[in-house]
Amino acid sequence: MSKTVKQIIMRDYKNRIAGGGEDFGNALLISIRGLKAIETTRLRGDLSKKKIKITVLRNSLARKAFEGTSLAQLNELLTGANALAHGGESVVEVAREMVEAMNKLPGLELKGAVLDGTLFKGKEGVTELSKFPTKDEAIGQVVTLIVSPARKLVAQVKGPGSTIAGIIKAIETKLEKGETIAKAG
Repeated sequence: MSKTVKQIIMRDYKNRIAGGGEDFGNALLISIRGLKAIETTRLRGDLSKKKIKITVLRNSLARKAFEGTSLAQLNELLTGANALAHGGESVVEVAREMVEAMNKLPGLELKGAVLDGTLFKGKEGVTELSKFPTKDEAIGQVVTLIVSPARKLVAQVKGPGSTIAGIIKAIETKLEKGETIAKAG
């Protein structure tokens, strides 16, 4: 293969995976060698509905394309037939989908994933990654933690106020009915 063709392939990796930029971000390395063509097509179709793409890699060209990026950590796992699953909301979502797909397709092999510069090796690592919260879920958890003390404070302030309001309402009702109210003390 000529040097020009190799450069075209590496440029294609950057366009597909990094959107043409230099930052590849996060992705999941899989092997689809054990899948039949129909299974691979079905898997790609199911994942494309969630905006997750699978790019088949040439190992030596992927190593060169990944140099200096967070995906360079996957270089040690680039042996045999490989594909990169990327896209979606985050690599956590991709990991969840691939773990679910692996249950249906036993020929699918999870080799590893990279999230924010951290390498998750093998099936165990990817399964662990799939249990992480996505970015939106993590933001929701943080907001809940921030709002929770304020909610408790409002309840504490509101509690005595509502009790006093209830007492005043009871007095008002008794006075409207013409009943007398006992003096305290």
